[in-house]
Amino acid sequence: MTHALIVDDDVDSVATLQELIASEKFTVSVAHTLRDARRHIALQQPDVVLLDLQLPDGNGMELFQDQQLVANSEVVLITGHASLDTSIQALRLGAADYLVKPINIKQLQGVLSRVMKPAALQAEVADLNANLAHSGHFGLLWGRTPPMQRIYDQISRVAGTSVSVFINGESGTGKELVAQTVHDLSRRRKKPFLAVNCGAISPNLIESEIFGHEKGAFTGADKQHEGFFERASGGTLFLDELTEMPLELQVKLLRVLETGRFMRVGSTTTLDADVRVIAASNRPLLQAVAAGKLREDLLYRLNVFPIEMPPLRERLDDVPLLADHFLRGIGAKEGKSKRFTAKALAQLQTYHWPGNVRELRNAVQRAYVMAAADVVDEQWLPRGEVDPAATATVAVAPMATAAPTSTNLNVAPTPAPAVPTQAESSGPSVTMPLGSSMAQVEKAFILATLQHYKHHKEQTAAVLGISLKTLYNRLKEYAAEDAAAADKAEQ
Repeated sequence: MTHALIVDDDVDSVATLQELIASEKFTVSVAHTLRDARRHIALQQPDVVLLDLQLPDGNGMELFQDQQLVANSEVVLITGHASLDTSIQALRLGAADYLVKPINIKQLQGVLSRVMKPAALQAEVADLNANLAHSGHFGLLWGRTPPMQRIYDQISRVAGTSVSVFINGESGTGKELVAQTVHDLSRRRKKPFLAVNCGAISPNLIESEIFGHEKGAFTGADKQHEGFFERASGGTLFLDELTEMPLELQVKLLRVLETGRFMRVGSTTTLDADVRVIAASNRPLLQAVAAGKLREDLLYRLNVFPIEMPPLRERLDDVPLLADHFLRGIGAKEGKSKRFTAKALAQLQTYHWPGNVRELRNAVQRAYVMAAADVVDEQWLPRGEVDPAATATVAVAPMATAAPTSTNLNVAPTPAPAVPTQAESSGPSVTMPLGSSMAQVEKAFILATLQHYKHHKEQTAAVLGISLKTLYNRLKEYAAEDAAAADKAEQ
C-alpha cells in the first residue's frame, strides 16, 4: 500500500488528517517534530510527506536540507496561508504541492490521487533527454539548439510541481506545445488538458465559458453549462492570449487562483477549482501591464515560473529538423512520402520566419502540394539572406500591383535591404526609428500588412499568425488611440 507521513504538531488537525488519508487506502504514520520525522523516514520511506511549516523544533522546510532524506518521497506542504512566496519556496526546494489549512477534503483527495515517486518523473525526463540526441524532439517540441535545450530544462524543472507557469513569446513559437508537454510530464497527466484562446471568445461569453453558468443566468442560457474550470478538474487549464481577457474577468481569475474556489455565472454556490493554470501571451508582459491589458497582481500571481519561447530566427539550425518533421507528417496524412533536396533545406535556413514555426509548417505544406515529383526543391520555398547581427527586418509579401516601394522595418544602427519572401523583388515595408517601442512597431506592421492585403482581415490575421479576434482587438485599440490623440490635438 502507498504510505504517507504526516509531520504536524497540531494533534487535532493530525487526527482528522490521518483519518482522511487512511480512507483513501493509504497507510499513515505521524511525526510531531522534525526529529521524529527524520526517524520515521529512516525506518520506512514514505511515498508522500504532508509537511507543516511551523514545528516545535524548526521550520518544516529544514527537512529539505538533507536531499537524500526526501529524494524518494513526494512532499506536500501544509500552510496556513497560500502565498506567492510559499509557491516559489516550494518550487525551489522540490515540493510537489501544498495544502492550505483548514484542509479541503476534495483538494486533499486530488493531491493523494496524483502521488508519484519523484524518481519515476525523473526517469521519464531522463528518457526524453536521452532520446533527444537522435530523435530531435522532447515531448511535443522539436529542436536541438541551445535555446530549445534551455526550454527543455525549464520544463523538466517545473513539470513535477504545482506552481503556475507563464509562457511568453511571439505568435507561432509553440507556446501551447510547451504547456501540453508540462502537463504530460506532471502528476496531472491522467486528467484533462484544456486549451482556451482568450482572444477567440466573445467578451460577452468568456466568463460563462471559463466558469460555467446556471440555467436562466442570462438570455439564451436554457441549461446548466460546465465551464473550463470544471471540465479540467484535476488537470491543467491553458489560458492562451491571456492579455485579451477583459480586466473585470481577470479580477475573478485572480480570486480563483488565490482561494481555489469559483462560482458559475448566476450561482451563489462555490465550487472547488482543482486545476493547474498555465498562461501565455504574445505581448511583452510588462508592456501589457503598462497598456492596461493585464493586471499587475494577476501577472505576479501567474508568473511564478516564466518561460520565454525563442523565435525561430534565433534557432535557424533547427529549421531542417522541423521541416523534415512536418514533411513526414504531411506525407503520412496524404499517403505519399516526399523528401527535401539539400538545397531546399539550406534555403529554408536563410529565411527569417516572422511567423515562426507556424509559418514554417504552412510553407512546408504548400511546397508539398506544389512539388510534382517525390522531391521537394527550393522553387516553392521562401528565401532570403538574413544577417541578424546587422538587421532585424520584417518584410510584407510583395504586391502584385504598381512598382514596389522599398522602405524597411529596420531596428538596426544602419539601414539594411529588405528580405524578399520569394524570388521576386522586395515588397513594401515600414521603417521605424531606433527608440520605437514594441507597441509602436507592432502597430505600424499590423496596419501596413492590413493595407497591403486591401483590408482583408482574415488574410491579414493568417499572415501575421494571430487570431482574427486578436486582430479586431488590436484595430479597436488603435482606433481608440487615434481618436484620443485627435481630441488632444484639438484642445
